[in-house]
Amino acid sequence: MQSTQTRQQGSFPAGPGYTVHSLSELTMQLKPNSRLLFIGDSITDCGRKRPIGKGAFDQALGNGYVSLVDAALAAAYPDYAISTINMGIAGNTVRDLKARWQTDVLDLQPDWLAIKIGINDVWRHFSLPVRTDQHVSAGGYAQTIDDLIQQVRSRLRGLVLMTPYLLEPDRQEPMRAMMDQYGAVVGEAAARHDALLVDTQAAFDGVLQWVPPMQLAQDRIHLNLAGHMVLARAFLQSIGYSWERSPASGSGAG
Repeated sequence: MQSTQTRQQGSFPAGPGYTVHSLSELTMQLKPNSRLLFIGDSITDCGRKRPIGKGAFDQALGNGYVSLVDAALAAAYPDYAISTINMGIAGNTVRDLKARWQTDVLDLQPDWLAIKIGINDVWRHFSLPVRTDQHVSAGGYAQTIDDLIQQVRSRLRGLVLMTPYLLEPDRQEPMRAMMDQYGAVVGEAAARHDALLVDTQAAFDGVLQWVPPMQLAQDRIHLNLAGHMVLARAFLQSIGYSWERSPASGSGAG
């Protein structure tokens, strides 16, 4: 698993998995006119438009972190004209992504792809009634992620992998421990496929030093706006987004 992740000075407290860099060291990874596609489960979905979540109005991108990322890019990088697409579907596991990979990823021809999947893969091991046919093992999770990435990696300018998370400070709690195991799988995949890694669990762990989990998500998973902002910030940091960029600087600046 990758051991470091870019972190801007002045963001949430430092912790495992973060290296502090000054603003001058950050380089925007997305290039002008890029098509950025997010795919995942309910945390990505957040009520986005069907069949394809894109557009600037009527909550086309949903009301979660994807919309916040798009707004941040539009505010500081309007000259880049980034096109954001949300293809999250609530309840999805990695198996569901596999079933719709052709139509919802390959056919849409993104330049950049962000994958955030795994919460349901873990949760179904703990949900009642027990349905072992719905269980996704860590090995099956890893293999499917690899298979999906191999189908698309050569077509992409950039790939971002986001770990699953559980807002639970006790790392020995069974679901949190399994979530960390699946998060490690994502980190290993990022290293193999030259992808940017967003360690969402580390991002939340930093915030949870100061607030209880229910201040971000009543069920420890489905986030309020502050929780989605934590995800958006972590994603933007991974791509080298500068919070201090002036649009007047033009497309040549990062």
